[in-house]
Amino acid sequence: MPVRRLENGARLIAPARAGEGPQIAQGGNFTLEWLTGAGLAREVRSDAETLVVFVDAPGTLSGDHGEVAVPPMTIAILPPGAYRVTSMAPRDALIIATDRHAVDGATAINAEDARDPRIALPGAQYSRIVPLDGPLLLPIESLPTPPGNARIRFLQTATLSINIVLYDGPRGKAALSPHAHTDIEQGSLAIDGDYVHHLRTPWGADANAWIDDAHLDAGPDTLLLIPPELIHTTEGVGQGRHLLLDVFAPPRADFIAKGWMANAADYRAPIA
Repeated sequence: MPVRRLENGARLIAPARAGEGPQIAQGGNFTLEWLTGAGLAREVRSDAETLVVFVDAPGTLSGDHGEVAVPPMTIAILPPGAYRVTSMAPRDALIIATDRHAVDGATAINAEDARDPRIALPGAQYSRIVPLDGPLLLPIESLPTPPGNARIRFLQTATLSINIVLYDGPRGKAALSPHAHTDIEQGSLAIDGDYVHHLRTPWGADANAWIDDAHLDAGPDTLLLIPPELIHTTEGVGQGRHLLLDVFAPPRADFIAKGWMANAADYRAPIA
């Protein structure tokens, strides 16, 4: 199942096995690449900051700064430039970017998908107050959580932001959070655990155009691209660790304004 396209406009994407096909998914404003083979290396060149996520095993980042060893369960923010990302185990590293060279829609798993015109254009980048001179390593569990919600952490770069959702066991059915975005696409990346994505298309006046609710099963190594205006919430099911990233580009200004973004103080917002 490389791409499952739903009637409501959502798309569920899974990578090919290493060496058997594309491992890059294309959102409206970002790309995601899975590294799915032990010892697999990938060249990354970008004009903007890039996120690299190492999950269950260490990896390395090489570039003009030299080579940096990265522990498991760590997110690296790479400054603009060229790097070599190496994972030390299968299904370990994830590369999330907005401005990667040599990566375009033609190389993506979902290359046939046109850009949704409802998605707001990225606009000007945030600027880092103190520029990075090499990768910044951030252990996931060291990031703060907002009051009253220990499941979630928020992190940004100059051009995108992620919600890091981490918890054990199932998510309670009485505490889901259905919502929609006017002009934002959300990428929900399942890393560990099983999920049900609940999706609802709002009704209009024409009942002939109504679409049934979707309750979409999704396991690890899947990316759900959720278009604007689609009501959605995700339920973790089953036992064990659940780790999911929600990806947005540009950064979520509303989360920054609420004081939730762990590293918002490192950036200056673009002038409107």
